[in-house]
Amino acid sequence: MPESKEWARNSELPASVISWIEEQGGGGWRVRQYRPLPGGISSAVYEMQLERNGKQASWVLRQFTDRNWLEEEPDLAVHESAALQAALGYRIASPKWIASDPDGSRCGMPSVLMTRLPGEVVLMPAALEAWLEGLAQTLAHLHREGAGKIEKFSWHYYSYMEPARFRIPDWTDRPEAWREIARIINRPEPDYTPRFIHRDYHPANVLWERGRVSGIVDWVNACLGPAGIDVGHCRVNLVQLHGLKAAGRFLEAYRSSMAGGEEFEYDPYWDMLTLASYASGELTVYRGWTDLGVTHLHEDLLAARLDEYAESLLRSPGRTT
Repeated sequence: MPESKEWARNSELPASVISWIEEQGGGGWRVRQYRPLPGGISSAVYEMQLERNGKQASWVLRQFTDRNWLEEEPDLAVHESAALQAALGYRIASPKWIASDPDGSRCGMPSVLMTRLPGEVVLMPAALEAWLEGLAQTLAHLHREGAGKIEKFSWHYYSYMEPARFRIPDWTDRPEAWREIARIINRPEPDYTPRFIHRDYHPANVLWERGRVSGIVDWVNACLGPAGIDVGHCRVNLVQLHGLKAAGRFLEAYRSSMAGGEEFEYDPYWDMLTLASYASGELTVYRGWTDLGVTHLHEDLLAARLDEYAESLLRSPGRTT
């Protein structure tokens, strides 16, 4: 989402926000300390340490700061609140929803309060293979749990980009590959089984503890839609962070975790559509990665990796013709 027209982020939360937080969870809580969390782009996110009658709790406050995004989707806080509750109902490791201020009447801007999951984001793992398998298995679990029992969720998939408006990126060395991708994504979408999907599944939204995934965060884009969009979104992030082989290994592990049979649906159309969405704007290193300590990426490396990925998708077995 765009970052323009943001409210200033408060290094110190107003007393009215602290009071609202302390009222939640049955009341009686006192905020002992809090700190901003890194990695947020269109939201301000804080970890809150609270105490009540000698009991400790760790919560997270998310405040939606992007005016453009709120103008497009004024129900962001309602959306994420519903998604958190749905994820918990589907036995997906995720924060537990506590409260929300949908219109910002108490907190100054739309806000969601949730529990703090244990763990931390890992982007440069020491054991790449195990990390990729953990990411794939976690996504497959989400897709298995989110199939066939999601009729009541109100938000539905739509493409962030109109395929007809896609233009060949000016930084590419392989325009023919992108021209073919443009042709393919302008064809009708493949049939798919609607599932509860995260819609923004990538390594910076997955937490790890002691070498295992401890949960998925940032549920504001969750919806009913094609599992392939989650797969494609994660793969294009992996290509940029770790190269083509990592994206391929993730897909293999996902396929295995989905049992390779009735539950497995994969069409590279969704990879191509997601890739085209990334290539439609200016090619830059994602600020969320640099905020989390990734320093080796640069635009030339991203361009080379995305070109290689584009060509590989055209060789994918079973691709849309």
